[in-house]
Amino acid sequence: MAKMTAIEAAVLVLEKEGVTTAFGVPGAAINPLYAALEKRRTIRHILGRHVEGASHMAEGYTRAEAGNIGVCIGTSGPAGTDMITGLYSAIADSIPILCITGQAPRARLHKEDFQAVDIAAIAAPVTKWATTVLEPGQVPRVFQKAFHLMRSGRPGPVLIDLPVDVQTSVIEFDIETYEPLAVWKPAASRAQIERALSMLNEAERPLIVAGGGIINADASDQLVQFAEITGVPVIPTLMGWGCIPDDHDLMAGMVGLQTSHRYGNATFMASDFVLGIGNRWANRHTGSVDAYTKGRTFVHVDIEATQIGRVFNPDFGITSDAKAALDLFIEVALEWRDAGKLKDRSAWAGRCLHLKKSMLRKSHFDQVPLKPQRIYQEMNEAFDRDTCYVTTIGLSQIAGAQFLHVYKPRNWINCGQAGPLGWTLPAALGVRAADPDRKIVALSGDYDFQFLIEELAVGAQHKLPYLHVVINNSYLGLIRQAQRGFEIDFEVSLAFDNINADPNTTAPGYGVDHCAVAEGLGCKAVRVTSPNEFKEAFERAHALMDEHQVPVVLEFITERVTNIAMGTEIHNVNEFEEILCLDPNLDLSDVEGTGLSEHGGKKEPQPA
Repeated sequence: MAKMTAIEAAVLVLEKEGVTTAFGVPGAAINPLYAALEKRRTIRHILGRHVEGASHMAEGYTRAEAGNIGVCIGTSGPAGTDMITGLYSAIADSIPILCITGQAPRARLHKEDFQAVDIAAIAAPVTKWATTVLEPGQVPRVFQKAFHLMRSGRPGPVLIDLPVDVQTSVIEFDIETYEPLAVWKPAASRAQIERALSMLNEAERPLIVAGGGIINADASDQLVQFAEITGVPVIPTLMGWGCIPDDHDLMAGMVGLQTSHRYGNATFMASDFVLGIGNRWANRHTGSVDAYTKGRTFVHVDIEATQIGRVFNPDFGITSDAKAALDLFIEVALEWRDAGKLKDRSAWAGRCLHLKKSMLRKSHFDQVPLKPQRIYQEMNEAFDRDTCYVTTIGLSQIAGAQFLHVYKPRNWINCGQAGPLGWTLPAALGVRAADPDRKIVALSGDYDFQFLIEELAVGAQHKLPYLHVVINNSYLGLIRQAQRGFEIDFEVSLAFDNINADPNTTAPGYGVDHCAVAEGLGCKAVRVTSPNEFKEAFERAHALMDEHQVPVVLEFITERVTNIAMGTEIHNVNEFEEILCLDPNLDLSDVEGTGLSEHGGKKEPQPA
């Protein structure tokens, strides 16, 4: 046993639990922790410009690699409240991050002390556990429990609040014998797997819906193996995208109201059985439950028991970690295949593949201002299979999911359920901090980019290079499109005549000069206004990033109004733009609501 301050013991526990990087903003009530970090010099610290930004960096860090847990640090009061959006984003997508806050001294907690707020109570609804530690001797064990909780069952975030006098109190602690607590995860039984596989085997047109739980469990290889053994096509959710390569013959497209493929929705509507693994039946994926479930049998596998039946009650449910379930699915499926018990799915899989090759959306537009669809086409050509995309919400994300391609797990790092604007930029920095070699492309609309644009300075200061594609239509595009239902276009325009804009490089009325701001924050930027500039712009951006090792902004000036395909039901998606069908004889007569003649009507006029 050795004597040390409680916060010094906490830093030793962080080291033992595998923490090598933290993101945060120092302050008076958390300075003892910073003193302990400075003394040890074992954990890299990246200084954010906003505590919310630092919490999103921690998220990006966790999402980048299996086993990572991002750490965010802030002082008392507003630092903790700034973290709430990051905690909400993390718990919504089952992402473990550890937020550590300083707090007023224990004797002052009830006296409305400066920046004293009950952050544990505020954070409780958006964490697996939030606690204010009142006894110094508990500090190292609270951290031990935090890591155990974050990793066990459904992953999620924890907040630890530390009064400043608790941090500085001297305790006795033996780090030499410290061991992380064993992680607990539920596992399916053989009887459950055999029941589920029997139900799948009885179906004529089965699908596997692969959710983010497969990514969290690092079980993508097992998913692909199981799909190949059974011959069953896979529909990844937005959070599961990349668990099977986009060009795999059994990757049948994504389903949903927005972030979906036309062929994915058509395939789903033709199915009669769905095996969901590690997914939560999110409403942007399902649309109305009645339309989604009609005529289909469902089996749901999820690590969290209370997720089963939360949105709708499946015909059979299994509480299990995705990897444990898939290992057993593979074992049983191999036995059944060798015994000749598995159905031949080649005709059904072939039909799904034919839909995938035929039902495409047009992306080649040559007009100026640019149409966003063309930008994604050019991104597919400019970026290779190893590219990792980072994005959050908006028409840029929705169109990106419709047109881009993802080939590996953790190469689509997306804030799914919470969708806070501003998330993309700091999350991309967190991914870069976790992996210095990955090819990272962030994707934002102009408003998402503006929300936490100051974090570009973090990338410049700490040499965290990546490419940031900004789709600039000077609109809150998704909200503008949603306002069509109210026949309004109100307070969603970001356009104004910038008195400082260079008329030679900036279109009139496009508002913020993102390139100038980026360069003012120590980064580099390239603006693209014509299809003739794509190839040179991508090459120049890569060269600037390699030379300066800072984030490089690629801003594309697009038409003001583009309606991106979406709808209120998965069988009633409004396409708005032209559709490509490479097979004019494609028969969709038995699939509800996917007729190739569907179109959104006349093109909307562009604002003056």
